[in-house]
Amino acid sequence: MVVGAKIVTKGKLPNYVGGEWHTESADGYLPVRNPALDEVIAEVPLSSRAEVNRAAQIAKKAYVAWSDTPSVERVQYLFRLKHLLEEHKEDIARIVTLEHGKTLEEARNEMRRTIENVEVATGIPSLMQGRLLQDVSRGMDQEEIRQPLGVFAMLAPFNFPAMVPWWFAPHALATGNTYIVKPSEQTPCSQQAIFELIEKAGFPKGVINLVHGSKETANALIEHPDIEGISFVGSTPVARAIYKKAAEFGKRVQAQGGAKNYLVVLPDAAMKFTVDSIVSSAYGCAGQRCLAGSAVLAIGDKQRALSEQLVEATAALKVGYGMNEGIDMGPVISRKQQERVLEYLDIGAKEGAKPVLDGRNKKVKGYDKGYFVHPTVFDEVDPSMRIAREEIFGPVLSVTHAKDIEEALKIVEQNPYGNAISLYTQSGKWAREFKMRVRCGNVGINVGVAAAMAFFPFAGMKDSFFGDLHGQGMDAIRFFTDAKVVISRWI
Repeated sequence: MVVGAKIVTKGKLPNYVGGEWHTESADGYLPVRNPALDEVIAEVPLSSRAEVNRAAQIAKKAYVAWSDTPSVERVQYLFRLKHLLEEHKEDIARIVTLEHGKTLEEARNEMRRTIENVEVATGIPSLMQGRLLQDVSRGMDQEEIRQPLGVFAMLAPFNFPAMVPWWFAPHALATGNTYIVKPSEQTPCSQQAIFELIEKAGFPKGVINLVHGSKETANALIEHPDIEGISFVGSTPVARAIYKKAAEFGKRVQAQGGAKNYLVVLPDAAMKFTVDSIVSSAYGCAGQRCLAGSAVLAIGDKQRALSEQLVEATAALKVGYGMNEGIDMGPVISRKQQERVLEYLDIGAKEGAKPVLDGRNKKVKGYDKGYFVHPTVFDEVDPSMRIAREEIFGPVLSVTHAKDIEEALKIVEQNPYGNAISLYTQSGKWAREFKMRVRCGNVGINVGVAAAMAFFPFAGMKDSFFGDLHGQGMDAIRFFTDAKVVISRWI
């Protein structure tokens, strides 16, 4: 089996609905470009409302039999899918690099996290169990059971095209729901390849479906009366809008938004380890991840040494095509995003920040058409500056100096986002106080990318999350099920 066989250069990608591949009901097509080469690798359909309606109706019909299937039988399909993903993870990682631009090693790590989520969901026979209390009153028992709800849909981001839909889909399927995935129109190819494996795994027709499209397709999914809930990961403005719209249509919704993640460095931090960790956090995936550290808060008398070592380590990064060996950082996703990041570099310089490592006006030899932005470090950044407050989503790191941890915590509190934050220290006292005081969903202590494992929820607070239950872990299981309380007495 050749994974990605349906992904042909400049070929039209099909939808996968009701267990069949087809290209009907498209309102048009968009090119999918390799961001390192600026070359078209596929065309993605803009699925019509009629296509969304067809997928929702098929998924609703499939739900009847799927929800009645014992959980121990449902997870057998996930076991088969996990083994197929293991077998073809290198193939799909290469597709991720082609469509997104991240390095091959980063794409391989993404596939590892994808597989871990499928693996966790195979434990649903234990994880979905309810509760029972005998004799809540004389001769009366009370129990709580968890039941699936129907059809759910996922609106995926471009930055982790293989992984993010699988924060949600395995839990939805294992708990007895049916599912529709709408990949990002910028990076649809890796999910296309995964669905080829889904077909191979033999899921019953209509249980899981792939519908490509853009904003109009997403709106059709949100508005459809047969879809019970929406999962979304993307920017804060879009997350807020989807949360509001989905709620208006009476749906469950979990909408993960944007971020401005601080990396707080105390004077006692292990310097070399801290520098390496910050550089990896800030520039991995070209800064295009919601857990990327993008703002350093340097405290105390090591401020200057930290800035100098950050510049030295960042300057050593090798920028290029992610398929090539020895590359540390690839391009950003599009020409538009490249222009946006470069505009922020101009804004930072105009605001008075000091570009101690300037990523402007640099090229990657042999890849002049690629959407590359070289790593940038701004020093002497005031917290009020736009580059310190706004999500850039590119390889840009700002360094702000704080006189003590109390000043640093005040700066953090003013940050409207609450996705991730990290503290570098050897002090258990400050580590404990820090994790208790900050309002942030994912907290790292000497960890630059505070990414939850698949059996924990991917948390988020403030303007970084809209909803009640997050993706992954027990939150996902509760999102995709409803609790029913049964009180019984026999006379």
